[in-house]
Amino acid sequence: MKKFLIILIFVCLYLIVGFFGLGPVMFADGAIQERLLTLTIVLLVFVIITYIFIRLLRKISN
Repeated sequence: MKKFLIILIFVCLYLIVGFFGLGPVMFADGAIQERLLTLTIVLLVFVIITYIFIRLLRKISN
């Protein structure tokens, strides 16, 4: 049950970051530099979320 709840929370986090992070990258009318900076930050947030997710799953499994 604990593992399911953590997976559900992280799926919601991925969806929120994807919607609010990648939306402005794809649909913004700003300069390309602004889009690339936003994309870099969003990808960094995805990496951090994934790292935390993997650590929590390993901690629960052991």
